[in-house]
Amino acid sequence: MHMRTVRQQTGRSGWHHAGYLAGYLMAAGVTLLVAGCAGPAGSQSAGGPGGPIGVVEPQRVLSETNAGKKAMESLAAFAKSRQGLVESDEKELRRMEADFMKQASVLSAKAKKAREEQFRRRMMEYQQKVDQMNREVQEKQRETMEGFRTKIEKVVTRLARQMGLTIVVEKGKGSPTMYYDASLDITAKVIEELNRGGQ
Repeated sequence: MHMRTVRQQTGRSGWHHAGYLAGYLMAAGVTLLVAGCAGPAGSQSAGGPGGPIGVVEPQRVLSETNAGKKAMESLAAFAKSRQGLVESDEKELRRMEADFMKQASVLSAKAKKAREEQFRRRMMEYQQKVDQMNREVQEKQRETMEGFRTKIEKVVTRLARQMGLTIVVEKGKGSPTMYYDASLDITAKVIEELNRGGQ
């Protein structure tokens, strides 16, 4: 009889890793289109009729800004608190399982069936609680990342206008950007602006 905990289940999804959170940001739509912006002389540019473009790497922004680190710490603390709510139930289930294994050979068929039914009910209640805790963690993740995404969008939009960029696209695993010239990367500027308190 194997029991899964909140930590084990969330660990499989990897929500707490910066890479996963960056992927969440990209899936949520960090790419910004800033049309009709006339930038100052010397702003970054790229050939083609689409006008100048910029590239930003959400994973770096998440892991190298104070706001991003705070977001990840907040999620980790929340998940730990949810884990604490089910730890006592998990310990009780393990105790019940151990006792049953020790006594199984001397229990009557009726008593054994009753113990199995009792354990099955407790296991179902525990799993329901774990599922609820995981839903709460996922909802907290969504709220936290949407708040952080809003900060990134504001900074990227302001920088894009200042630099005369028409579009800013994401770099990173899962993004559609396969290649770009390093001179187009504005990630460092976004990080600097966020760490300076700009939003």
